[in-house]
Amino acid sequence: MQPLASAQSVRAPLGASMKAHVLVKPGTIVFRDLPRPEPGPGEIVVRIRAALTCGTDVKAFVRGHPKFPMPTPFGHEFAGEVAAVGARVQGFREGDAVMATPTAPCGACFYCVREQENLCDSVMETMVLGAYAEYIKLPARLVSTNVYPKPAALPFPVAALLEPLACVLHGLESVTLRPDDTVILIGAGAISLLHLLALRAMGVGRVAVLGRSAGRAENARELGADAVFLGGVAAARDHVLTYTHRRGADVVIECTGQVEIWEAAPALVRRGGHVVLFGGCPPGTQVRIDTQRFHYDQLRVSSPFHFTPRAVRRAYELLIRDDFAGHALISGSFPLRQLPEALAAHQHGAGIKFAVLP
Repeated sequence: MQPLASAQSVRAPLGASMKAHVLVKPGTIVFRDLPRPEPGPGEIVVRIRAALTCGTDVKAFVRGHPKFPMPTPFGHEFAGEVAAVGARVQGFREGDAVMATPTAPCGACFYCVREQENLCDSVMETMVLGAYAEYIKLPARLVSTNVYPKPAALPFPVAALLEPLACVLHGLESVTLRPDDTVILIGAGAISLLHLLALRAMGVGRVAVLGRSAGRAENARELGADAVFLGGVAAARDHVLTYTHRRGADVVIECTGQVEIWEAAPALVRRGGHVVLFGGCPPGTQVRIDTQRFHYDQLRVSSPFHFTPRAVRRAYELLIRDDFAGHALISGSFPLRQLPEALAAHQHGAGIKFAVLP
């Protein structure tokens, strides 16, 4: 593992092949020579300068993923430099440093017309995978919507946070937040800490983190959490009630993707409060709710998915701010060949996120 560093720009000509990781089946990654992509009209090819490990990729590696049919190119959080530009591309040229998300909506379907672009009929089917590689090709709809210039002072690994931060900000759009609110974040992984940084930037009064790992709890403290509670939701409930004058939190955000935590999260929220079920649970699972509590205490619940172009724009504006501590989420780096080691380090909590550097 190597410390985070800001890479220097190096131009490389396009050639016949590139190195890339392919997820063949759960538990099996193959490092292959693949054809280096060439851009079509409206497309660009990006030379990857940093790709990030994430919980979604770890879960896909361990158990598979319904949106990642295998074998599949692997990795989706990235930043890099434009290596080739297709016809009719405007605003980008070879050598430009860029940051991007792996998807963009079609702009014309039922959901896009209603500004629910995260639910676009084809947004997941056209998702660009393959960031754990030397190069990646971005389709025209993505180039025209969700690709941004990377400021020179912003390290490539931090720029690669654009996609997960966009997901976080999309989820927070559903919540009416006040400066005097108390927010409880369940989980102390990367997504929870991104929520913490975003809530701090939005001026929310008190943010507490509930986690199981003492190491991750210390990360939360260093990033500005007002309080950290260790243990499961049931064990922490008394602490949360004491912290909130016996009312419960104004907002509770679940960031683990575990069914039992989905079911337990409402116990921490006040009457009239809002529960955000952010983490995606395994396919086919179900949750039970206390219908009396939901109805008579008028709880609000949302379960945000993915992001919209508006959320991407807000994430970009936040990432390029001098006071946004995105660098604190990058715990180190691995060379491209050592992707399995990077995923293992992420899975076992050796850090928050790791940069994979071609």
